[in-house]
Amino acid sequence: MAKEQSKNKEPKKPKFSAYWIYAAIILVFLGINFYSGSGFNEPAKTNPAEFLDYLEQGDVEKVVIVNRNQARVFLTEEAKSKEVHKDAVQEEIFPGGDSPAYTFEFGDLQNLEDDIREVKAETNVDTPVVFETQQNLLGDILLTLLPFILIIGIWIFIMRRMSGGAGGGAGGQIFNIGKSKAKLFDQNTDVKVSFKDVAGLEGAKEEVQEIVDFLKQPEKYTSLGGKIPKGALLVGPPGTGKTLLAKAVAGEAKVPFFSLSGSDFVEMFVGVGASRVRDLFKQAKEKSPAIIFIDEIDAIGRARGKSNFSGSNDERENTLNQLLTEMDGFGTNTNVIVLAATNRADVLDKALMRAGRFDRQIYVDLPDVRERQEIFEVHLRPLKKVADELDTEFMAKQTPGFSGADIANVCNEAALIAARKGKTAVGKQDFLDAVDRIVGGLEKKNKIITPEEKQAIAFHEAGHATVSWILEHAAPLVKVTIVPRGQSLGAAWYLPEERLIVRPEQMLDEMCAALGGRAAEKVIFNKISTGALSDLEKVTKQARAMVTVYGLNDKVGNLTYHDSSGQSEYNFTKPYSEKTSELIDKEISNLIEEQYQRAIKLLEENKDKLTKLAEILLEKEVIFKDNLEEIFGKRPFKSRDEIMSGNSQEKKVPAKEETVTERTIPGDTAPSEPQDAPTSEGK
Repeated sequence: MAKEQSKNKEPKKPKFSAYWIYAAIILVFLGINFYSGSGFNEPAKTNPAEFLDYLEQGDVEKVVIVNRNQARVFLTEEAKSKEVHKDAVQEEIFPGGDSPAYTFEFGDLQNLEDDIREVKAETNVDTPVVFETQQNLLGDILLTLLPFILIIGIWIFIMRRMSGGAGGGAGGQIFNIGKSKAKLFDQNTDVKVSFKDVAGLEGAKEEVQEIVDFLKQPEKYTSLGGKIPKGALLVGPPGTGKTLLAKAVAGEAKVPFFSLSGSDFVEMFVGVGASRVRDLFKQAKEKSPAIIFIDEIDAIGRARGKSNFSGSNDERENTLNQLLTEMDGFGTNTNVIVLAATNRADVLDKALMRAGRFDRQIYVDLPDVRERQEIFEVHLRPLKKVADELDTEFMAKQTPGFSGADIANVCNEAALIAARKGKTAVGKQDFLDAVDRIVGGLEKKNKIITPEEKQAIAFHEAGHATVSWILEHAAPLVKVTIVPRGQSLGAAWYLPEERLIVRPEQMLDEMCAALGGRAAEKVIFNKISTGALSDLEKVTKQARAMVTVYGLNDKVGNLTYHDSSGQSEYNFTKPYSEKTSELIDKEISNLIEEQYQRAIKLLEENKDKLTKLAEILLEKEVIFKDNLEEIFGKRPFKSRDEIMSGNSQEKKVPAKEETVTERTIPGDTAPSEPQDAPTSEGK
């Protein structure tokens, strides 16, 4: 084990960069071009007048005219010993070589020739004049090709940047832009997530684990004539663990696992998405049996032809068509299973959802109280020091409606709060503060509030607490505060019951409790304020759902205008007439007004208790369930948890006796009342 750990801890070698090759080539070109001239020792410079003097004195052995614009002067042996030429005489670079002593540039060759001819005639010197043409071939080639090299280099750089590092092992070169961007996990890859790390989700975990077994032992399932399913779609709200479940599959499966996102197929170039789909399935087929996981598949799997009014994306549709063909076409890929995850299954194309492509739809729902307890136990493992008194069952009950990601955030936030307070361990109060921080926001004790505003906020929150305590089906109160949090000036925390079905009286009680804040302002001050915005928004949504979704209104009747398929998103017309629209608006208004008057009546009957509660709230700023019990007494209503625990104790099954499981009649699963987190009634 020690050897393996030492091997894993070896420092990784830095990756070789191709830019070093480019830099070396450029330096070689510059060096050759720089040193391709006369060498390291440059001849001395002179001018035509001095040259004519040297020629007249007989010091010049020969003159070489290079390229009709430069003259190179070679001295005689006698002249080299003269003092005047001492600085011009150089040591030869190569033994036996012949180097000029002087060079000079001239303008007109004809004038220079006339001057040389005139001096030679006057002094009778016979100095030869030689004409040469020299070419710097490498430099000329470099100057010719340099613009093309620059253009090609800039083009390759831009294309690589636009390709976003696309494809395969070639590191995103332009010629590999159509390659798949999937990341491969296999037995050689260290994937630390396993099914043990996925708490809750027992049903989804069982189905996914069965898919892994299909690929490990296919003969076990095919011996009876069965076929391995082509694909499975993980559907559920955000944060429920769909991607985590796929990571566990990658960690558990002993087969190649290709992981990528739906947006990885999207590219600005035409045909790239379809090309990547083909390359992905080609790689998977070569390594079959294999699993392909596509996260957020709705990026390419949206229903075709639904957005023509805004201009359809033909490239995305081509990518989807290629995916449909690869999953179940003439060229069927055997032993390749496709896993996909989305939280928008309602917008996916019907052809993608049919059997033969995604044979199974695995619903990953929000965890219940038992599953939340298991999730808490998983996320508490990384915390180094946790107080012994921390009860995961209590924390699970305090976080209804929380997803797995929310619980992970609670644990992390609790550790940060404990560290901020200088504690040595994370305790129960830190977790409760973390829940409050996430649900209600950060406390803002420095916000300037006048006494009159503070009194209005106190009575508003006390109104919520009073009505919810009196009504049977309202959510039980946890605590009330008038300390500003987030965008709210005050907040009331409730612990909603996790109901499977919701009856009209339960929804009406919740609406009445939500309107208790505004009703308290009306009863005490005979004025109302804008502080009930979030309450009105919540109540209006509930009333509209009762009338138009759940069919709980007598005048509208047993009708629903909810479309679970999501197709109504693309329609501009309402599914009901203008007359019905007026009736719906009237019934929604009547429902809200009835509950508002009901809340006013309850608060007028308990005005003294309301005032006492508000005074305590003004004094302490935060009150809890115990304060309400002192004023109102204990609630006479049993909670759903108490009823369930009582039933479970009564129905104990004797040992060695066959149990008969009750089967519930499956009803319509139109959107049920959401399992809210501890509700924060912000003002």
